[in-house]
Amino acid sequence: FPMKPMTEAEAIDQMELLGHSFFLFQDADKDTIALLYRREDGGYAMILPEPE
Repeated sequence: FPMKPMTEAEAIDQMELLGHSFFLFQDADKDTIALLYRREDGGYAMILPEPE
């Protein structure tokens, strides 16, 4: 299915809305797929693919 590009802030909003601890999305700023997750301390972090 097509993924709508979104910012990190939009991805956090979507993740919280869904009640998930992680969210895979198309990062509009970096033009790549990113994995956003909630850290144990309550903050957020992203995993990005390594540039070629």
